Amino acid sequence: MTVVLGADSYPDALVARLRESTEAAAAASRQWLGKHDKNAADAAATTAMRRALADAPFTGTVVIGEGEKDHAPMLANGESLGSGGEPHSDVAVDPLDGTRLTAEGIPGSICVIALAPRGSMFDPVGVFYMDKLICGAIGRGVVDIRRSVVENLTALALAKGVAVTQLRVAVLDKPRHVQLVADIRSAGARVRLVGEGDVSAAIAAASGGSDVDLVLGIGGTPEGIIAACGVRALGGVMQGRLAPQSDEEMATALAAGHDLASILELDDLVRSDEVLFVSTRVL
Repeated sequence: MTVVLGADSYPDALVARLRESTEAAAAASRQWLGKHDKNAADAAATTAMRRALADAPFTGTVVIGEGEKDHAPMLANGESLGSGGEPHSDVAVDPLDGTRLTAEGIPGSICVIALAPRGSMFDPVGVFYMDKLICGAIGRGVVDIRRSVVENLTALALAKGVAVTQLRVAVLDKPRHVQLVADIRSAGARVRLVGEGDVSAAIAAASGGSDVDLVLGIGGTPEGIIAACGVRALGGVMQGRLAPQSDEEMATALAAGHDLASILELDDLVRSDEVLFVSTRVL
């Protein structure tokens, strides 16, 4: 299944080529389903996507390329894509979001790319993790990443006209989220644990009426910028806060001049309504 959001802002030929790129990457990844070689799956997806984008009708610059934090194959930051000419675009891309899932033959991985006008995407510069809050448009002015889990769940339930017990919250299944999961369950909401890759959960939450009402927790910053493009196209709500996970990453963040206390609103993550988001599910 392929999802395309924001197509009205871009030429049909470019939309078609981006769709082709994610579908080619997904097809290449499927050759590695269940073979327990995530780097081979990632490399296959990257090669297929790069080939499809080589002469795409645009001038693209990769601002967010997945792979730096785990030394995986990647479309590199600063890499140029396309045949040249308009539109000139920032590119956020993950040829295979959920490499471990593909390697183990588990559903949930996607091949994804997002565009926005050149210079409009936030560049996290060496910070690979971000604390995120994502939901549909109904949460605008209702939820806030600075508030407690209980406060946010209570406010969102009231806005939706449902009990807190009916809310479903997606959280990456990581040791760092043990307390967060406990807090959500203590508040009475249901937890949907996501094995790897939180872009799909972000899109589900932002779309409204899906099986996810809210996304909370720390995930990849590259995935966060990609998700922000989809959330913006859907009119959803997203906030982020950089969350270095090691002393080395903390030092890099401070050296780059990041304000780690700053809340990144959707307008900070991608400063344009002219976004294009395309993803294809692997399995």
